[in-house]
Amino acid sequence: MPSKSSARLAALTVAAACSAASTIVLTSPAHAESVRIHDIQGSTRTSPYAGKQVTDVAGIVTGIRTYGSSRGFWIQDPTPDADPATSEGVFVFTSSAPKGVAAGDLVTVGGTVTEYVPGGATSGNQSVTEITKPTTTVVSSGNALPATTAITSRSVPAAYAPAGDTAANGSVNALPLKPSKYALDYYEALEGMSVQVSDTRVVGATDPYTELWVTVKPHENRNRHGGTVYGSYDDQNTGRLQIQSLGATADFPKANVGDTLTGTTAGPLDYNQFGGYTLVASELGTLRSAGLERETTRKQRSSELAVATYNVENLDPTDDTFAAHAAAIVNNLKSPDIVSLEEIQDNNGAKNDGTVAADQTLTKLIDAIVAAGGPKYDWRSIDPADGADGGEPGGNIRQAFLFNPERVSFTDRAGGDATTATDVTKIRGKAHLTLSPGRIAPADEAWKSSRKPLAGEFVFRGRTVFVIANHFNSKGGDQGLTAQYQPPSRSSETQRHRQATLVNAFVKDILDTQKNADVVTLGDINDFEFSQTATLLEGRGELWSAIKSLPRNERYSYVYQGNSQVLDQILISPSIRRDCDFEYDSVHINAEFNDQISDHDPQVLRFRP
Repeated sequence: MPSKSSARLAALTVAAACSAASTIVLTSPAHAESVRIHDIQGSTRTSPYAGKQVTDVAGIVTGIRTYGSSRGFWIQDPTPDADPATSEGVFVFTSSAPKGVAAGDLVTVGGTVTEYVPGGATSGNQSVTEITKPTTTVVSSGNALPATTAITSRSVPAAYAPAGDTAANGSVNALPLKPSKYALDYYEALEGMSVQVSDTRVVGATDPYTELWVTVKPHENRNRHGGTVYGSYDDQNTGRLQIQSLGATADFPKANVGDTLTGTTAGPLDYNQFGGYTLVASELGTLRSAGLERETTRKQRSSELAVATYNVENLDPTDDTFAAHAAAIVNNLKSPDIVSLEEIQDNNGAKNDGTVAADQTLTKLIDAIVAAGGPKYDWRSIDPADGADGGEPGGNIRQAFLFNPERVSFTDRAGGDATTATDVTKIRGKAHLTLSPGRIAPADEAWKSSRKPLAGEFVFRGRTVFVIANHFNSKGGDQGLTAQYQPPSRSSETQRHRQATLVNAFVKDILDTQKNADVVTLGDINDFEFSQTATLLEGRGELWSAIKSLPRNERYSYVYQGNSQVLDQILISPSIRRDCDFEYDSVHINAEFNDQISDHDPQVLRFRP
């Protein structure tokens, strides 16, 4: 009597042979009872066989990855069980580029079942069930690939993830998968299987790593450019899916938000460190352009003060983006009167030799603006202490003010440096800064390894305007939306909350000194307009985030993992907000484009002081 494993393999071989171009039938050894792929995958996120040896795991090769740190191939059982919670696909990790296997091969695999966590255990990411240290036998070749599972707007649940097990620090690993109820469970139940999407809209532009994001839910929080807006912690946009390719990098489409991958995009469903569930395509749809164009704001009127914030992404004199940034400031932003720049690097960029001055960086940008037909801006900034403000090592990023001296004047009060705090004083009944430009509480622990706010005093048409340029602590270290911990931890918020509290207290000092003072607090806040960071920064009415004057589906300055979201904000004091005599514009020139010169969109506020 044949063993159970032999009988099962024979059945798989017969099933594969029905549509095979050629079939070679081999006899499976009877030395051990094998398991099937859905047994290995199980009905939870981690395999019941994790750490154990398995043999005679049969499946058809559906994809081969020969590049990167995770090389190997996917196999899928063509005779699935009836349980929608158990995946029929699994990744076989070979370390080096796999040899001797091809798509369509029916193989048996033996090895160790391993739960691999992309990014390491401290990342909080979910694990990928793999067979490692494999021995592989090709049973037959030229078999038809198993049918792909279509991921559609109807198949993906509206709820994102179950609440984690409190006894397991919020992990969802041991919870039974409910693929009809939760989107993350649905995707997990397809891990390793061949899936497809059809005619999907791009919601995250192609990045330098040749990946993009699409949505299978075209109406989910859509904005007018075709992106998907992230508007609350309770609505993570379940239709988003990352697309990579098994093919050549040169063949990957260069897509902008709003474009469409027409036809079918298909391949194994993987999970990786930078985005979670990812369709690794062996078949890519055809890119259809939506013709997205960069936006242009209107020119401020003579009676309006235009203030902008723009993260220029680690700008240093060696970059080739100066002309493009200058053109953006002149043509798209219409030469604002005051521009708060974030991520201005020192004069030799990432070279870590103690240089902290950034005069060459700023002068090169100003000269490029003049060459583009803009005004001859002046600038103010404060050099940080070497290595004290975070960012790219050696770069010494900082905020800087550009201002058009034909439209506004800067009130200089000497003494500001990397470690000396500016304060608020009263002169003839009006609020003034003791140092201008100056830094807000630079010695406070809230700013450790982070950018210190730059405060300056400007005069426009005889009225003083206080401007505070910020670049709060980054979101680095936060767990991703697809983490095994639900809800995911946002550990970086702790520092931003302290930073927001300090800046609000400084603004409150200004308003306590002069109730009707015009204060603009702006920059890369690195948090959403609905976040606790924004709430603390706004305080009890001292400030208000003016991006909230826009419709909800137009509130975004950054696109991350297919979510269009707010990181850059301009907040205004009651004197500016009171008469509603202001206009706010998030000028979309970067975040939605594959050829971006920064990953942030600039923001512009126009008002009459």
